[in-house]
Amino acid sequence: MENFVLAEFIDKFLRFGLVGFSGVFVDFGVTYLGKEFLKIQKFIANAIGFLIAASSNYILNRIWTFESTNPEVMVEYTQFMLISIVGLAINTAVIYWLNEKIKWNFYFAKIFAIGTATLWNFFANAYITFG
Repeated sequence: MENFVLAEFIDKFLRFGLVGFSGVFVDFGVTYLGKEFLKIQKFIANAIGFLIAASSNYILNRIWTFESTNPEVMVEYTQFMLISIVGLAINTAVIYWLNEKIKWNFYFAKIFAIGTATLWNFFANAYITFG
């Protein structure tokens, strides 16, 4: 039984990772479009990209990762987005620290920020939103 629970947990984490990976393309695409073409300030463009990716990730995680049948979709979505907003704060803090303080390339810093926020997002959503 313990092995089954661990295998199920790993399966969900891998699915969450794949969904998140798809979200990286949405996030980077929207951020790049906003920052480079629309000339939106980089942290605002980052927030827009992150939130649009989080919305698409909610849908995919609800259907595929956690297979939720909770009829309270708006409650679940709100929880997911609140957790994502905390993830955005983590994401932005990591980018700020790596890009502004250590002078890493913005997009390289963003990769590390996404990884850090992903850990928070998975565990918080596994136990709160879809728990």
